Amino acid sequence: MKLADRKNIVDMGLDPDDLVSYAGGWVAHRAPEALRAEYEAIAGDPDVFHSLGGYAPTRGLPGLREALLATDAEFYGTRGLTDDHIIVGASSTQLTYSLFVALLDPGDSVVVFDPAYANYSPQLALCQEDIQTVHLSVIDPATWSFCQDADRVIADLERILEEHTPRLLLFSSPDNPTGQMVPDDLFDRILDVTRDAGCFVAVDQAYRMQHFLDEEPRQLSASPVDHPHLIRLHSNSKWCRGLGRRLGWIEAAPEIVNALEIVQQATSLCGDTVHQHALAEYLRKALADGSLRSYLADAKAEYQAAAQRTSSCIEKYLGLRHMPPQGGLYTVVDVERDGDEFVLDVLRNTGVIFVPGSGFGPSLNNAIRVSYGPLVQDLDRLEEGFRRVRDYLNG
Repeated sequence: MKLADRKNIVDMGLDPDDLVSYAGGWVAHRAPEALRAEYEAIAGDPDVFHSLGGYAPTRGLPGLREALLATDAEFYGTRGLTDDHIIVGASSTQLTYSLFVALLDPGDSVVVFDPAYANYSPQLALCQEDIQTVHLSVIDPATWSFCQDADRVIADLERILEEHTPRLLLFSSPDNPTGQMVPDDLFDRILDVTRDAGCFVAVDQAYRMQHFLDEEPRQLSASPVDHPHLIRLHSNSKWCRGLGRRLGWIEAAPEIVNALEIVQQATSLCGDTVHQHALAEYLRKALADGSLRSYLADAKAEYQAAAQRTSSCIEKYLGLRHMPPQGGLYTVVDVERDGDEFVLDVLRNTGVIFVPGSGFGPSLNNAIRVSYGPLVQDLDRLEEGFRRVRDYLNG
């Protein structure tokens, strides 16, 4: 994000208004108009506005917790979830950090995928002293595929569990940065071997509403009731374009929720009451009238079209290996050279910016992450960037 800063772009002698950025990890579709109307209603009612200036319960407004559980029941039917299994926080970033504080002791080991979301390692380094991060490789460099050799992944995980006795395994699905989903059968095997080893599994489902598979992956409804060591992380940022309206929630076993509540009382205290109230009212009405389902279907179709356009552009203009997205906002491209150098070279000479793969793990040192999220409503601009890169590389 510093690389894409306007001042940095100007200092490089480039026109920031001409920049084509595939670096942003955010969505650009419109938020529901009915959600915006809830904010209007709050601002227009002095009594409601006054009441929302007070503290919310540390676990979140009861109405929002109820609405989030109802949304899960409508779309996924996760077995047995109750109010005891959910806590709302200021954001999924804050909740992830609070989870680390609640679960980990100094010197503990944590397993993360290689590659993995770039924010996990810094958060782990800050939460406790001497946290050991162990990488589980999930990319096959020969085939440029993600989690396809399930037997190898499980064998490596079992070795890590035996050698390092980790407290936690953490990954995202759909994945950031690859745009891939962990296959359901592998997901089930991961839950089995970690349960037997006494290791918690936290799955970041920030992009749960944006998978592109023909059938609903059953992992999206995996229940902490059936798997008490399973923790599900959720974000309001991606599915209703609430990036700046910070809000997230976790679903987990009640004892984990209770521990998180203690940590949250000492850190963020409570989430923003205005955002919680507005989202709760929107969800309650949109579930009842069916508009939430149509809104989510329309948004998913936008991102799937952008993902397909991105894949076709990579094939047409770059001719490099990539992973066709199965969900989320991203794909990764094997650029066959140092990714950091590639990104700087291309930026200086084309005004097109990517994210180097090295920040996500050593398996992507010769790769870049491509995000189509910010360009989802401007697919011609999305294609223009790849055309510029092609012209420069072939020049």
